[in-house]
Amino acid sequence: MRILFFGDVDGKIARRAIQKILPEWKKEFSPQVVIANADNVTHGRSINKNHFDLLREVGVDIFTAGDHTLEREEALSLLADDEIPVLRPVNIEGDYPGRGADVFVVGKEELLVICLLGQVFIDKKVSSPFIALDDVLQKFSGIKNIIVDFHAEATSEKAALGWYADGRVSAVLGTHTHVQTADERLLHKGTAFISDVGFCGAYNSVIGVDKDEVINYFLTKKKFKMNIPEKGEAVINAVLVDIDKDGRAEKIVRLRKIVLI
Repeated sequence: MRILFFGDVDGKIARRAIQKILPEWKKEFSPQVVIANADNVTHGRSINKNHFDLLREVGVDIFTAGDHTLEREEALSLLADDEIPVLRPVNIEGDYPGRGADVFVVGKEELLVICLLGQVFIDKKVSSPFIALDDVLQKFSGIKNIIVDFHAEATSEKAALGWYADGRVSAVLGTHTHVQTADERLLHKGTAFISDVGFCGAYNSVIGVDKDEVINYFLTKKKFKMNIPEKGEAVINAVLVDIDKDGRAEKIVRLRKIVLI
């Protein structure tokens, strides 16, 4: 099974960039399933129904989430519908709708997708992602193809979870920091790992936000609106993961492209 996974999709410029690049990449790489992190799709916060429909139409099959996804009421209705392929973090605490893990049919195979939220430097109440992973794997025992989106801040926590999951899942793919890391590898027991896939959004920015506003904040410490540029160069960060018949990763490849919007 070949999986194309996009990092955090950040705002209008990212949505338009994926509309432009995904049809090309589907022809070039022939993924069997496309997954995207939806934590920042709608104006940098969560995802609404219109933007969900737009990305589905262009070819995104499954959406994972993060710390901001539950902040938009429109997203809660998406999560509440089991027929809609949007996952929230399985280990976030609180009475939220939706599920954090689910099995999807890809051709004649099954794919378990798990969404976890880190604990370090994350301003949300979450339970241990390590214990949450154990619980999910026990619940869905027998599934071979397993992708984990670990939406976390600290590279140490991500690396630790990668090693903890090694041999039990097909891939642990980090998201959240918006900076693509160059540490993609196959761990010893067959799990593909990368600390952060990177984001999709404004290239000439500070992790997606207007660069001048952010610079001014560091100079003055004055609060500001996090404006996301809507035009110009956009960066698309993703990974391709190939999984063998036993659910072990055979290859992980970083993808990165700049497109003009």
